Amino acid sequence: MRKIVKTLALNSWNSLISEPYSSVIFVGDNANWVLSWEIREVQNIANRLGIRTQISPHYGLFHQSIFICSKYFLLNPRSYFRGNNHIGFPYFHGYPSSEDPTAILCYENLKKFHHKISRIQVSHTYMQNIILDTGIDPGKVFLIPIGINPDFFLPQTVETKQRFRKKFGIPQHMVVIGSFQKDGVGWGEGLKPKLIKGPDIFLDSIKMLKERVPELFILLSGPARGYMKKGLEKLNVPFKHIYLRDYPEIGELFQCIDLTIVASREEGGPKAVLESMASGVPLVTTRVGQAMDLIKHGENAFMVDVRDAEGIAFWAEKALYDSEKRSEMVKNGLKTAGLNTYSFQTPLWSDFFKGFVNMKV
Repeated sequence: MRKIVKTLALNSWNSLISEPYSSVIFVGDNANWVLSWEIREVQNIANRLGIRTQISPHYGLFHQSIFICSKYFLLNPRSYFRGNNHIGFPYFHGYPSSEDPTAILCYENLKKFHHKISRIQVSHTYMQNIILDTGIDPGKVFLIPIGINPDFFLPQTVETKQRFRKKFGIPQHMVVIGSFQKDGVGWGEGLKPKLIKGPDIFLDSIKMLKERVPELFILLSGPARGYMKKGLEKLNVPFKHIYLRDYPEIGELFQCIDLTIVASREEGGPKAVLESMASGVPLVTTRVGQAMDLIKHGENAFMVDVRDAEGIAFWAEKALYDSEKRSEMVKNGLKTAGLNTYSFQTPLWSDFFKGFVNMKV
């Protein structure tokens, strides 16, 4: 509590002594997972642009430029809109048509308060259109995909696959499919499924693949995977769950796998699309998030309709056993990843920050 009070006091003092909108305060979620690292990457871009920044769980009183790590502040947004602050944030997912109460409340509050918002980052064109339907000024909405840091993901080789499988205790002879995302509700064991992430669809596809792929093995990472683990146990499919301490270490897990499957109903990214491509690992995904914009089916990955577990299983088998098609997708996927690094996106973020913060460049 004392630390919180001290931080609030410091930020309030900075509000008083600093020029208005002279720096960006990045407000994270303290989870040390995907959103926290996304905030750091955007902060690094801002620093390269000559913008003064800080990361804080709190913010100043007035005349501040504040970038919040997610849309969920819209559940109770009024406190953020005081003091003529400039508010920016990413709105990656949360379709109002999903009937999810949280998504609906965020969207309704966006419609109500969009005149108080300065900047929104959307990661794909479908969400861009949803946000524009609120009546917000189009000049406040910026299409910037969730990028990738190429330092964390290197193209897989036979040697690296063997080495990292040995490191993590994964059998060398198994056909390993990776799923590296949070798909349970909350931050505990995750026995209740977060259905927009499609863990039930993933399990349905694995049930079909089990009959077609000998020695199938599933590698899981990310928090709250209890529902998935229980489902794999019921299917009698061997798996291992490795919850890494820091997000960048996920690159080592991509070295272990033969295929990535994303079975989500709704996504902002998912980050696994570019992560898999940058790692030289074939990908099968549902038509969600920025996958819709980045993927050319059969060229750099395979993409199926949402809820199509049978399609996932069919194309997964194709990706695993058609060596010519696999090589083509890996080659093209590496090119796609290279065009979507954070460094490559610097001009897009420069446009985002202009007028949001007083830039010296």
